[in-house]
Amino acid sequence: MKTTLVIMAAGMGSRYGGSKQVDGLGPNNEILMEYSIYDAIRAGFNKVVFIIKPDMKALMEDICGRRVAAMKAKDGSTVEVAYAFQDFSSVPAWYRIPAERVKPFGTAHAVLCARDVVHEPFAVINADDYYGTDAFSVIYDELCRLPAEGAGTMVGYRVDKTVSANGTVTRGVCETENGRLTKIVETFKIKLYPNGDIRDVENGEDSPLIPPETPVSMNFWGFTPWIFEKLEAYFDSFLKNLPAENIKGECLLPSLVGELIDRGEMTVSVLRSGARWFGVTYKEDKPAVQEELRRLHDAGVYPNLHA
Repeated sequence: MKTTLVIMAAGMGSRYGGSKQVDGLGPNNEILMEYSIYDAIRAGFNKVVFIIKPDMKALMEDICGRRVAAMKAKDGSTVEVAYAFQDFSSVPAWYRIPAERVKPFGTAHAVLCARDVVHEPFAVINADDYYGTDAFSVIYDELCRLPAEGAGTMVGYRVDKTVSANGTVTRGVCETENGRLTKIVETFKIKLYPNGDIRDVENGEDSPLIPPETPVSMNFWGFTPWIFEKLEAYFDSFLKNLPAENIKGECLLPSLVGELIDRGEMTVSVLRSGARWFGVTYKEDKPAVQEELRRLHDAGVYPNLHA
């Protein structure tokens, strides 16, 4: 069956201080999304869609796009590659974009931009995260079982395995029941303290502790094309309610999912994986990620992805 990996790579990496999506971190200068692509293809995915800014296409083709288009999927077919562009041209004509607006409109808008090139069940990920081999296997199996409408899936990770000692992080904090997502709250300032405590400090340092085993979303979602109509309606509503002076507001995928769950329009299975997540939110995270990738190569988990 046709299954697609959608990679959100149009973000600016503001806290990282550069374009972390194309920063070579592996021992052979591999970028993080190349590991996700490799893991996805060996799990069974046979199509890859890159969501990028228009001026990134030539760079993306040079870095990995052409190489991916020459790969063979698990079923023996040639991997299909497509590009979707997240820019202001996809914003509804009725909305006037503030002259000062620079940032894209967030993850919900990013996925909506892929609507014309995704017609099959798909997983969506961040370009700058490492999700682990097993995670792609479990979400591929779940995608093959998803009904055409009203359902989705996600891979959940423990919050204590996703925080950074170098600053606060944003995570979708989840509540689950019987393997289903019941609530998700996009939480913007999760802080790891030296003693191991984890708190959301957006409203102060004395906020309640977040238990280390709390599941969080790392934007590793699985959907069917049914979701695009919901995304379009949600994005329109977001723009209608966005104050003109807010030039950095983002329309976020976890918020849409949470709203659909609240309205009883969607069920979302939460998959647990033994895979370890890691990523680069800050420049200071880079050496640890490089060391983790080197160990994985030394252990034989990955070959030279540029060979």
